[in-house]
Amino acid sequence: MATVIIPENPSLSATSCPSVYADCAGRSPFELDIEPVSLGQIDGLVFAKLKEIGIKPAHPCSDAVFLRRSYLDVIGAMPTAQEAEQFLEDRSANKRAALVDALLERDEFADYWALKWSDILRVKSEFPIDLWPMAAQAYHRWIRTCIAQNWPYDKFARALLTASGSNFRDPQVNFYRAMPGKNPREIARTVARVFMGVRADRWDNRRQDNMARFFTELAYKSTGEWKEEVVLYDPTKGVATASSTVAVAPDGIRVVLKPFEDPRLRFCDWLISPENAWFNRNMVNRIWYWLMGRGIIQEPDDIRPDNPPQNGELLDYLARELVAANYDLKHIYRLILNSQTYQLSAIRQSADPLAASNFAHYAIRRLDAEVLIDAIDQVTGTTEVYSSQAPEPYCWIPEDQRSIALADGSITSSFLEMFGRPARDTGLESERSNKITPNQRLHMLNSSHIQNKIRSGPALQAIYDTAKNAEDLTNRLYLQVLSRPPTDEECANAKEYVASPGTNLRDRAADLAWSLINSLEFQCRH
Repeated sequence: MATVIIPENPSLSATSCPSVYADCAGRSPFELDIEPVSLGQIDGLVFAKLKEIGIKPAHPCSDAVFLRRSYLDVIGAMPTAQEAEQFLEDRSANKRAALVDALLERDEFADYWALKWSDILRVKSEFPIDLWPMAAQAYHRWIRTCIAQNWPYDKFARALLTASGSNFRDPQVNFYRAMPGKNPREIARTVARVFMGVRADRWDNRRQDNMARFFTELAYKSTGEWKEEVVLYDPTKGVATASSTVAVAPDGIRVVLKPFEDPRLRFCDWLISPENAWFNRNMVNRIWYWLMGRGIIQEPDDIRPDNPPQNGELLDYLARELVAANYDLKHIYRLILNSQTYQLSAIRQSADPLAASNFAHYAIRRLDAEVLIDAIDQVTGTTEVYSSQAPEPYCWIPEDQRSIALADGSITSSFLEMFGRPARDTGLESERSNKITPNQRLHMLNSSHIQNKIRSGPALQAIYDTAKNAEDLTNRLYLQVLSRPPTDEECANAKEYVASPGTNLRDRAADLAWSLINSLEFQCRH
């Protein structure tokens, strides 16, 4: 395919292509030519820190960027051309906040955040987790249901930590199955990583043993049903006494354990206490990392004294808000998404290396593997084929199944593996890789997999067949692929290429779509 030249620095006008977006004229498609203003407490804390260290924040992002960014960050999907057109035409002053509220209630929100939690909780049927397909499906369904019903985070954590029963019939029990080992130390390390953001294997032996004490009476028992396992409290595994004993929590607090009472209950009481900064700060730091591309403490699952928060006041504020909202995670999403800090452009105004770590601009990063292939399928109108080698309870995945909704980490494809989908072996955020590699670029540029979607995908075919002229084709393709209208320069370049004589118009149209899909603007969050 021939390459259409799409400028890296588009013109600031968009007047030569007829468009309903009159307010785009004279503006960058990526940012507004105004200074950012504080919209709330988050911005006050971030901007105060930036002022203290002498870094200028980026300009606010444009409506088109906010639209695409919020869709990708909240529901893991792109807006349709119709949704983009409707939002960009809207002149309401509060349309960004209204969009955030609408996205938080969509079904795809539960799909996308179940994917995030499934990475952390290692929902995978095969090696090395070996939950088995039936249990992995049930576990994922339970996680998604909790998110769809907006369970308070403390309730979600308690359900996992105190789970007992069959891993087939009580899905949350798989929390204790999806661990590298069943001994109390390994269990304690997993609990610390998930709910405290701590790598407890770096603690001294005494501290690890103290936390492991809460899990010494956890037992695993097989049943007569193939691959089923029961997790239960077994007081005979511990030190059975008729009087209370004392365990020591990770912060040194002494916890009284009553006789013949599951120690996990008392650990959970300690963990989800409103005063426990580990629990609260860890969760809001994860959400900040997921939405902003970088944690206030970076890495988000490596919290330790010698890895302090970049903005401690910001982290404490969000933790207090989580408690005050009775652990409603959507409240934290809403606070961040409606902040000016989140809505800053990715175009930095300072070359200072501290700008990124202090959130002076939005962090550009490549789309997650599942989100990227879903986006390609959406704009082209095509689907993927996924299958499982394990014969129970499924072999083939329905054609309309989106990648972000795949339940089992063992169900994969060469595309997902190439583009950095995590194997879910460790549960660490760093296991997912969004780095752009030469193999990825070659696949997007030259593979028959992508080219067939572009040339034959029904969504693009409809545009190729019904476009009135080169200008109409260009406008519709930009809206379909990039969720924005083209700039003046982009429109002129595309029109010149598509309308040039001597070549089949459909081939030229496919070339234009190919160049847009291969742009970093399409393949990245920005």
